[in-house]
Amino acid sequence: MIATQLGTHFFQVRAAAIFISQGAVLLHRLEGDTFWSLPGGRVEPGEDAATTVVREMREELGQNVVCGPLSYVVENFFTARGKPHHEIGFYFQASFLEDSPLLDPARTHAGVEGARALEFKWFPLDDSLANLDVRPSFLRTSLLQPLPHFRHVVQREG
Repeated sequence: MIATQLGTHFFQVRAAAIFISQGAVLLHRLEGDTFWSLPGGRVEPGEDAATTVVREMREELGQNVVCGPLSYVVENFFTARGKPHHEIGFYFQASFLEDSPLLDPARTHAGVEGARALEFKWFPLDDSLANLDVRPSFLRTSLLQPLPHFRHVVQREG
């Protein structure tokens, strides 16, 4: 994975999927975390970001997905576990295959990241998203708008 300590910052490259279905967006969180984010993971050396999205969904959920167009490149600066992070994120529109059980918005879906559990849940694309701890935080309002053809975002938190 492309993740390393560079001086005072932990640097990583991440690819994430924007799944929107039936007026809801799929978010996930790692066991023990209090915040939600778009599903995805770190890019491997020599791997393009779209391939990362497909690989991560297969590893975490056992699901094949279709990775669509790139919507955002996000330069995300944040603090996690007391350490400053610098993350470059590629956020793609994506979809599940028609017969995927993940398309059921009434259920919480279980996944796995290494030895830790992941929780996947659909959230309505309405004003209630603004009250949810979603990271990076620009997603709380951006997801309520039509997805852009492409947008570059610099997000600085904490």
